Amino acid sequence: MAKLTRDDISDLRAYEGEREEFRSEVIALKRLRRLGIGPIITVVFENATTMRFQIQEMARAEKMMTDAAIDDQLVAYNPLIPERGELCLTVFLELTSDQQLREWLPKLVGIERSFVLRIGEEPVVTLVRCEVDAAHASQLTREETTAAVHYVRFSLTSDDQQRFATEPVSLVTDHPSYQHECGLSEETKASLQSDWRDEAK
Repeated sequence: MAKLTRDDISDLRAYEGEREEFRSEVIALKRLRRLGIGPIITVVFENATTMRFQIQEMARAEKMMTDAAIDDQLVAYNPLIPERGELCLTVFLELTSDQQLREWLPKLVGIERSFVLRIGEEPVVTLVRCEVDAAHASQLTREETTAAVHYVRFSLTSDDQQRFATEPVSLVTDHPSYQHECGLSEETKASLQSDWRDEAK
């Protein structure tokens, strides 16, 4: 998908006029793109629409009025917009108590590198391991504890993309302390593939 530019971001007054409709659109989109993996991890497959919403909401909350402030947001969030053959995810550790934070954050160090996309069924299975965005990893990766939010991507070959469209696909975590998986529905797969078509235009 095309990356966002300053022209894609509405000023605060204009955004107030479109916010309710846009928010409903994004909620519906995320319903297709949100997966629960095991008891405490949720992922959202991002695209230009979800990232525009993130920036608009940040600008609204922080009352960002300058081009420089918006440019900073574009630099931060444009890397999470997938290009052809990519999937970009935000990973949330859904920890709601101090006890959970103390238990899971040290236990899940390295979780951001444990996501694997499994395409196909035996005997022909392709495993695609995630890549961690370097800029975000430098801020979030620690040796003794992890963060509650991570950003990862998958890069699929042309063959992977074709098989993604026609064969079963699951998102797997193979971290020693957290081994779970979730299948992608046909509706989710179709939504993700639409990003690749948009990017190819």
